[in-house]
This record gives sequence, structure tokens and C-alpha cells, in this order.
Amino acid sequence: MVEDITKTAEEMAKEQRAVSVSEFFERNRHLLGYDNPTKALLTVVKEIVDNSLDACEEARILPKIYIEIKQKTPDIFKIVGKDNGPGIVDKQIPFTMAKLLYGSKFFKLYQSRGQQGLGIKGCVLYSQLTTGKPTTVISSTGDGKTSYYELMIDVKRNEPNIISHRIDNDGRIWHGLKVEMEIEGRYIESKTSVNEYIRQTAIANPYAEIIFDGPNGKIEYPRSANVLPPLPKEIKPHPHGIELGMFRRMLESTKSRNLIGFLVNDFSRVGRNSAEEVCKLAGIDQEKNPTQLNTEESETLFKALKKVKLMRPPTDCLSPLGEDLLLKGMQKEIKAEFFAAITRPTSVYRGNPFVVECAIAYGGELSQEGSVEIMRLSNKVPLLYQAGDCAITKAIATTDWKRYGLQQSGKSLPTGPAVIMVHFASVWVPYVSESKQALAAYPAIMKEIKLGLQELGRRLQKHVSGKRRAEMQKKRRKIFERYIPEVAKSLEELSDVKKEIIQKKLVEMIEKKAVKIEEVEENVEERSGRKVSEVREEDSE
Repeated sequence: MVEDITKTAEEMAKEQRAVSVSEFFERNRHLLGYDNPTKALLTVVKEIVDNSLDACEEARILPKIYIEIKQKTPDIFKIVGKDNGPGIVDKQIPFTMAKLLYGSKFFKLYQSRGQQGLGIKGCVLYSQLTTGKPTTVISSTGDGKTSYYELMIDVKRNEPNIISHRIDNDGRIWHGLKVEMEIEGRYIESKTSVNEYIRQTAIANPYAEIIFDGPNGKIEYPRSANVLPPLPKEIKPHPHGIELGMFRRMLESTKSRNLIGFLVNDFSRVGRNSAEEVCKLAGIDQEKNPTQLNTEESETLFKALKKVKLMRPPTDCLSPLGEDLLLKGMQKEIKAEFFAAITRPTSVYRGNPFVVECAIAYGGELSQEGSVEIMRLSNKVPLLYQAGDCAITKAIATTDWKRYGLQQSGKSLPTGPAVIMVHFASVWVPYVSESKQALAAYPAIMKEIKLGLQELGRRLQKHVSGKRRAEMQKKRRKIFERYIPEVAKSLEELSDVKKEIIQKKLVEMIEKKAVKIEEVEENVEERSGRKVSEVREEDSE
């Protein structure tokens, strides 16, 4: 009996083997956003556009992106993406395009669209999984040479499988990247479709020119701004944003020879005085080699580091759009009568800085019926799925919009002719899943979003109340103007003054009265606005 059990355990041990990351995502493609054919098509386009925008911004090039979708069979689509970015060096193309978890962004703390090194590689994996065909990549860095690759992924080894490769030394001076692939998908036009993603991307990135040639025709989104947002800078991890396991790994790999050097050089916002205070609090010699700390000492040092008060992390690692670009993006594509935008001060969650930006469009040609349109953005990327799980949706639903002039039933989304945009920018975005379509509703993030929405609400309320007063004044004026001829005629009979002169004087009186009322109301609103602003800043502090 014992021998049989031992034999079974040995046989089970022989069946065990390591699984490559490519194999894992091949079997669990839904984690990368390939849940269904409609979402799969959107995900591929999104990853291509995100890569192009990131590359162009990093190279300080105003982006020009071309996306083409051609339907080959009822469920097979050919996707072509081209940009004017810096291109990719020839020897790096196979790894950049066909090796999962390969890249530079995972190791850097700064705002970017991609973070994990999965995006475009997941597209290549999905393409070969559903059509069995390689992905074509054409690139040039502006040196007169053009690289051509046909790539697939060796799933068992998570290595690029180069089907074909050549370099043309044709002397053409151009720079950029072109990607072609065939995938299984479904194209529909809805609030969660490719065309809506392109539209929102154009609004959120007004400095980009985007041409979308889809199954239903070509749509061009010209740029409305010729200035790129500031380039984010890489920062070192903040002590309040790391955990014990990461801290111990940093101790093992540091190049510093003593603890003071380790704390000052490997972290942001830790000066020499703070480092000495940490060592003193932990009771560890500050000249000790970090790599020689035992398990107990590393934990004591970690706890001491958490207790010492430190400055917030630097904010130049972020690249928010800013109020001007937010307004230009919305005004370019949305036909409304009122626009407002706000960029909140930088805040911190778990040692990671983040900025919340909000914008609103109201009235004009926007629909009067149904819920307001919501645009959720993360690091300038539209989020179209999992709206109900997202912190942005929850923050909008729990804001009291009735006081600001929109209709709302309980804690539901407001209704009315409005578009509300919220942009979350951070070095670390807390997504609820690997498909990166919704933000986790952490209290610190929810608070900042609601403060931004409330400020927009106050500005909207001022516009709506002003519009209502103007309509009331217009009605009152029409009533007075309707009876002016009769009053002038009666006064002419009671006096020697001609009717025309009396009528002219009455019109002048009405106009002067209207101007005076408007001036008084504007002064009252201005004073009220300053008080509200002062109270808001005090509450925020």
C-alpha cells in the first residue's frame, strides 16, 4: 500500500514543469482584454495607438497616426497601424514586438501608457492564436535603412520566432513604425467600439493627428494643439510606496557601501539627516554594508523608515494634460455651449504621486435625454469597459449634481445635456484587472476625483443660473416692450410730447435698467465665487 502511494507521487512529480508567460496568457487571453471578438479588435487597435503615442511623446515628435481596419471575411480583420515616431532599432524589433514582459517601462517610475511589457506582444500572440499568421513589422530610425520582419512568438520559450527578415538600404529618409496583422474580431459601432476609442483618444490627445480608415469609411481627427505636454521624468521609489519584500531585494542589489548611501541614493526624498534618523531609530550602525543585514535587521530598518516623516515624492514624473489641452480637446469634437476644466493639485497614494483632471461640456447640440456621457481616461488612454467597477463612475454617481443644475435620481449617474471627462495620471495606476479598463476605488483617489467634480459643478451652476436669469430678463423685457407703444400713446394724449420721443425714452430706460441689474449680479457672483473658492481650499488643506 505504501509502495503504491510512493509510486503515484513519483509519477505526479514527473508531470510537473514550468509554464512560460506566453503559455499562460495564451490560455488566459481574457486577462489581456481578449474576452470576445469585439473587445479583441478594440484591444489590438488600442495597443498599437498607445505605443505610437508613447514613442512620439518620448521623442518629442507631434504624433501622426494612421489606423486601417479591413474586413477580409465575416470574422477576420486585417489591421494596419503606422506612425511617425522614432522607429525601433533593427536588432531590438523581435524582442520589442514578440517577447512578453520585455521592455523598459516596468523598471521605471514615471507616467506612461504602457507599464508591463505585455501590450503589443499580446496582439502578436492573439493574431497567431486566431489566424495562425505572422505579424509584419516595418521600421526605420531615419538612417536611410528600412527593417522588415515577419514575427511570431515561440510560446513554449517566450522567445521571438523570426519567420523572415531583411534590411533595405534604399536611402529613403523616414522614421516611424508600421505594424500589420490579421486577427479574429467583430466590428460594431457603439460606446465600446474602436471608433469611439479613436474619438476619445483624439479628444484626450489634441496634439495628435489621427486618421482612422475603418470598414464604414475614413474619419480624420486633425490636431488642435501644436504643443506636447511636458515629458515626465523618472523618479526613484518613495519609501512609503514599497513593501518589505521589495525593500529586502533592494538591499541585496544596491551598489551603495553603507546604509546612509543606500537610503539616500536608492530612494527619493530621503536626505542624509533623514537617513541618519532612520538608522538611529532602528539601532543599526549607519556605516554597515546593506548587503550584510540579516532578516531581523532588514525588517527593523524597514519599520523605522516608515516611521520617519519624509517629503512627498516629486511631481515631475507626471505629465498631466493641463486645463488648456483639456478644453481644446473637448471643444474640437464636442458641440456644446459651455466648457470648463480643472487640474487638481498633485496628491499621493502609497508613496506614488497622482493627478486628477476633470472637464465638462454642457448644452449646445448635446442630447437632453438620458444619462450624461462619461469619458474615463487613465494616463491619456480611454477606458471603455468595466465602467460600473471604476472609481471614476462611482465618484460621478455619488456626487450631488442636483445642486449644480443637472437631474439625478438618488446615487445614480446624472442626466442631461452634458459630457463629463475625468483623467487620472500616475506613475502607478491601480487597475482592477490586467485588461486595464477600470480604476480601483481607493479612498484617496475617490476623494480627489470628487473634489475636482465639485469644482466643475460650481462652475456649471454659475453658467446654468446665469442662463436662467438671462431667459427671465428676456421674458420680462418682452412684456415691457409689448406695452411700450400703448403707454407712449397714452402719455402723448396726457402731455404735449410726441409718441415717438416717449417710446424712445422708455426703451432707453429698459436697456439701462437691464445693464445695471447684470452688473450687480456679476459682482455678487464674483464675490460669492471667491468665498466658495477660499472655503474649498481650506477644506482641501
